[in-house]
Amino acid sequence: MTPRRNILSVLLAALLLPLAAAQTAPDLSPEQAGRPRAQKNEEAVALARDFKFQKEGVLVVGTTTGRLPFAAYATDTKTPVGNAPDIAQLVADSLGRRLELVSTTWGDWPLGLQSGKFDLVVSNVTVTEERKEKFDFSTYRNDQIGIYVKSDSKLGAIKEPKDIAGLRTIVQASTNQEQIILRWNKQNVAAGLKPIELQYYDDDVVQRLAIQSGRADIYVGPNAIAAYEARDGKTRLAGVFSGGWPLNAEIAVTSRKGSGIAEAVTLALNTQIRNGNYARTLSRWSLESEAIQSSRTNPPGLPKN
Repeated sequence: MTPRRNILSVLLAALLLPLAAAQTAPDLSPEQAGRPRAQKNEEAVALARDFKFQKEGVLVVGTTTGRLPFAAYATDTKTPVGNAPDIAQLVADSLGRRLELVSTTWGDWPLGLQSGKFDLVVSNVTVTEERKEKFDFSTYRNDQIGIYVKSDSKLGAIKEPKDIAGLRTIVQASTNQEQIILRWNKQNVAAGLKPIELQYYDDDVVQRLAIQSGRADIYVGPNAIAAYEARDGKTRLAGVFSGGWPLNAEIAVTSRKGSGIAEAVTLALNTQIRNGNYARTLSRWSLESEAIQSSRTNPPGLPKN
């Protein structure tokens, strides 16, 4: 190991130590022996009979491998693990197929799915009316968005648009939370309030440093990820809402529009909800608060701007 790599290893260990101490470490083994598995669902298989799978006997699923609890790499640095891979496994098992996970970036999954690189995408994709024009959805989780600040921030509870007026706000581009924040900002400007300053970061470490250093005031993103990271005590929750608040939204397995697999996936998910496997996939990654009662195909999504 080179001196530089040794230093990086020490720094990473220091960053991860508070997380490990906060609660039992998640299973990051490539084997995933504790991952719930499903039986083949002949009814779901029949519903997908007209779907053209990319590979014989395989379900190819695209997923972003960046942050837990949704998906990250296992200790072998190549196997995706997390709640999204767990959900993908249940669907693959139900369809009687071997799961093949393909790591993709958030910006690349739409083209990858449309071009046939993946059969499905499981990657914390929120149902929106705009996305429904190109994709079909089978829901599997409620979409909760969190607003986080530095632990010693003087900001109080953030409950409505005026509470973020003038704040330096970190949000990820091309996400529903960005659209929500843009709507809030538009309302504030129309009301004569100060506009927000949007900040975008591709690097998660740089993003967290921006909050800690005071370059940014708030971070707006998937609550599960932010809550997971907040276990180190450096950030705290300032507000939480579902979907577009007061509008509700759901996270869904995503497929090509009219490809003929969405109903099969929805049926598979509902079977797993009833038999308890679904609940076990959520509890493995502390996502119980985002559970749904039943999966739906193409439900109402967040509206267009």
